[in-house]
Amino acid sequence: MQRVGIVGYNQVKLYSDADYGRYEMIYEAVRGALDHAGLKKKDITTVISATNDYYDGRTISNALTVEVGGGYLADESKVEMDGAHAVLYGLMRILSGNHKLAVVWGGSMASCFPYHSARLYETDPTWERPVAYVNDITSAGFQMRAYMEKFDIDAEDIAKIAVKNRKNAANNKLTLEEAQNPTLTVHDVLNSEIYADPVTELMVAHPCDGIAALLLAPEKQALKIIDNPVWITGVGYSQETYYLGDRDLSENKSMELAGKMAFKAAGVKDPKHEIDVAELFENYAHEELIFTEALGFAEKGQGASLNSAIDGDIPINPSGGALGGNPPCATGLIRIIEAAKQIRGEANGHQVKGAKKAIASGQIGMCAQNNILYVLEGGN
Repeated sequence: MQRVGIVGYNQVKLYSDADYGRYEMIYEAVRGALDHAGLKKKDITTVISATNDYYDGRTISNALTVEVGGGYLADESKVEMDGAHAVLYGLMRILSGNHKLAVVWGGSMASCFPYHSARLYETDPTWERPVAYVNDITSAGFQMRAYMEKFDIDAEDIAKIAVKNRKNAANNKLTLEEAQNPTLTVHDVLNSEIYADPVTELMVAHPCDGIAALLLAPEKQALKIIDNPVWITGVGYSQETYYLGDRDLSENKSMELAGKMAFKAAGVKDPKHEIDVAELFENYAHEELIFTEALGFAEKGQGASLNSAIDGDIPINPSGGALGGNPPCATGLIRIIEAAKQIRGEANGHQVKGAKKAIASGQIGMCAQNNILYVLEGGN
């Protein structure tokens, strides 16, 4: 298979309530990605956007974003969130041989819509939606409680993940300012407001405003654009069943299967010893531990024993992860960008030394129903 390289990227700083418009933000992200690669608008052959009709409150939510997103007079299409899934679509378009440069952008402005109300449409329309007892908030509590009870996990172990990621976010100038907590303690996390018992507010990746963009090119074209593309060497994806009651929420089968698929494609035999850094889309602190175990970095129930600090055994979310800011439709895309930055040595303030091979993930659905995982590598 011909290699596809990431040749440019850009992320707009995250805000809880941005003081400028969505379209300006999209333009800034895409224009910045092109500038990063030294390219022009005329070089674009296809544009993939990641938006959501429910979040935007209208059908065809990409209809007014074509021009600012670089799609004018170019092939243009859309993926209904997450941005990491849009990258898969862009990857397929490049591999088709029909395109030389794909722009993939995603994001939204959560300050402008009722995020949790929109997510209620993910539930069963007959039994769950009318009473709204099962929703994206309560399901987080179900998931953390199931994980804690099955493996006898202490809330303190999960709080430590929140502390790590929020401290990491403080070293990343693009993260949400409210998520940057350089002096945060486990006590602070455990004593923050209850979100959905046992989940507390500081364990949550709160929705925010933000847009991100990256550029994909086939191997020959990528090497003409820059000297050091980041290669996508493997991708895997999987989706669990829809109804939460049919799932074992203490584990994550879709991430486990996505990991096996991606690692096989990339020729990774021993992830724990071959992967240098991981950027995982964790909606909640406990999901990072569940994903860590699903990917084989630790045994089931032993994720908390892994040193995932920036100088640890396997640095996980050195950028701050989704806990550092969660712009719907962009969060997974940002994970890919952050992993690419690590490989290129551009993760200023949170760089992992010697990072050559990384993974990045995106997710959608309650309790991470659907996961997609990428393996990224440097070198020519």
